[in-house]
Amino acid sequence: MNSLDDLHQRPIVSVDLAIFALAPNELEVLLAQRGTEPFAGSWALPGGWIHVDEDRDLEAAAQRVLHDKTGVAAPYFEQVGVFGDAARDPRGWSLSVTYMALIAKEAVTLKHGGNVTGAAWHPIGGHTTTVPLAFDHAAILKAAITRLRNKVEYTTLPVHLLPEAFTLSELQAVYERLLGRLLDKSAFRKRIAEVDFVEPIAGEMRRASNRPAQLYRLKQARSTVFFDRTI
Repeated sequence: MNSLDDLHQRPIVSVDLAIFALAPNELEVLLAQRGTEPFAGSWALPGGWIHVDEDRDLEAAAQRVLHDKTGVAAPYFEQVGVFGDAARDPRGWSLSVTYMALIAKEAVTLKHGGNVTGAAWHPIGGHTTTVPLAFDHAAILKAAITRLRNKVEYTTLPVHLLPEAFTLSELQAVYERLLGRLLDKSAFRKRIAEVDFVEPIAGEMRRASNRPAQLYRLKQARSTVFFDRTI
């Protein structure tokens, strides 16, 4: 086999994204509807090829794909893993470097073009969605959901699903939704104070049914903090 033949036998490499946001009552994932084969008409995780002339590294490629699909940069971005074999793509041996991103839903303007005919948020139930996914994206999504839910127990990760300004009650509600259980209010606020990753916004309050609630924001220097014990 000459060098040209060897080049054609190299795996296809893409970046795929599990982009999560919160709806009022559930976690959602952003899916793209494919307009071309393979799997034309099917839903898939947003993704794209690595641009060797443009992307300085894998995370830069993932951030570019995210911006192309949503128009924003995610406040939290993490590699989930690498998925690859000879059967996941009918076009041949392929690798997918997969990232998960957490975004406040109201900050996203959905866009689509090229080989994508639609983009929409889909609810998550358990470790999957209500629609079948192309390629091995169901397995990729399951891995991303598992990673997200595991890290909720011991990190400040859920704050990245909220807008820039939020109340402590809203932050607790995000934890409870992802964990699937209620948390004691005083214990939760004590834990948040201990790790010191949010700060009040001076003079900013949100009107509530009984009394105004103080608005908070993430401290710039403390992106994601690990607790010394599970929440």
